[in-house]
Amino acid sequence: MGTVSKGLSLLGYFSRSRAKIGLSEMTRLSGMNKATVYRLMTELAEQGFVEQIGTGREYRLGPVFPRLAALREAAVPMREVVQNLLRRLSEATGETAHMSIHQGDRLTVVSYCYSPLHGTRVTMEDAEQITFHSTSSGHAVLAFGASSLVDDVLGRPLEKKTDLTETDPDVIRQRLRETRIQGFAESISGHEMDVHSHACPIFDAQQNCYGAVAVAAPVARMTPELRHTIRRELMLASLEMTRLLGGFIPEEFKLKLTAFEAETANA
Repeated sequence: MGTVSKGLSLLGYFSRSRAKIGLSEMTRLSGMNKATVYRLMTELAEQGFVEQIGTGREYRLGPVFPRLAALREAAVPMREVVQNLLRRLSEATGETAHMSIHQGDRLTVVSYCYSPLHGTRVTMEDAEQITFHSTSSGHAVLAFGASSLVDDVLGRPLEKKTDLTETDPDVIRQRLRETRIQGFAESISGHEMDVHSHACPIFDAQQNCYGAVAVAAPVARMTPELRHTIRRELMLASLEMTRLLGGFIPEEFKLKLTAFEAETANA
């Protein structure tokens, strides 16, 4: 990992619940030595990516981000497009809908929407980072992404997020094969206990998978009828999300939706 990548990777440790991070904590989170973290954070501060506050001189995200976000949104109003589609997906399923994109060795949740139908629901966090191996979104990206990404992810130690997280690379590879056949991924309590999620891939202009759209529901509420509704609505959302964001759906994925609709029509 180069110097720039190392520096930018430190920004990924900030979240809504961890808006401020001290030097010692950043050192612990990153696994780098303290001198390196200090040098990288100093350089990030000089460019406005972070700033130090308070008597403890903790770091928080800097003033450059609102400007960059505004420029990005003016050029590609992705968040508005995504949020509108997630709202429709949440309304159609009655559950939490979210979209994540591939960044580094994680997926980052860029937007989510809750359904007002239930008081008990799966909750998300702004810019939440989720792992590839333990989530349906991660499996969707791995299944339809480059084989080198699969080898890279499964070649590293895999964290058990819950007691039911699968960490055997061979078992995960088999699940990825099933995902490619079905067109969607499924996870039950792999990332968070009592959460049942489904996800479909999103493709860019070169038909490369770069993210996923997903629906997550409490395990206790997942019925065969809801499962069918989520799978159908997700595949349709994947097609629309890809199109609205300027991407192109591979023909093989379109065929999976056709096959799914035919199979359920004859069921």
